[in-house]
Amino acid sequence: MLENQKSKGCLFIISGPAGSGKTTLCDGLINQEKIQRIITTTTRPPRNGEVDGVDYHFLDRASFERKIQEGAFYEYATVHNNYYGTERSALVEPILGGHNLLLNIDVQGAKTISEKAAQDAVLKGQVITLFVEPPSVSELEARLKNRGTDSADEIKRRLEVAREEILQKIHYDHVIISQTKEIDFNKVRSIYYAAIEKTN
Repeated sequence: MLENQKSKGCLFIISGPAGSGKTTLCDGLINQEKIQRIITTTTRPPRNGEVDGVDYHFLDRASFERKIQEGAFYEYATVHNNYYGTERSALVEPILGGHNLLLNIDVQGAKTISEKAAQDAVLKGQVITLFVEPPSVSELEARLKNRGTDSADEIKRRLEVAREEILQKIHYDHVIISQTKEIDFNKVRSIYYAAIEKTN
């Protein structure tokens, strides 16, 4: 029935290199639209101001690996030498309940979820992916330096990862090249509206 199809939510995935502005875009969507952010799980230590259960579920490595053994994750990967994962319960139940979900995730995680969703009765046709591409690697480097949260070695490593991530943009439904926060947000919001129409 069409009515039942309309009751299903969609999963909106946003990816991009560290410093691309994707987190700011995600925060804007959550503040202005009817969409729930999926809180992912990680073994990396919290940054200043980050809160467990709000920014991430922070776990030690042993606890994370125990959850892997229990089959709790829809996907997980190692990024920047830490585990990151999305729990199955955070995806399937809300979408069946008609909630639109937002996932800020790296390219590995996005690829895994997209591939699994294509074979999943609940998520098939309900996933929309968007990649935020920095205007240039030099601009990305400047943003990372201005952020002031990473060492010079960490910035260098993140830029190397970013070059690899940008190559994966061809696998996304949508790509935006970052300009200003306002322009980026308007583009993302337009894509989100179109995605809701399509998945419903």
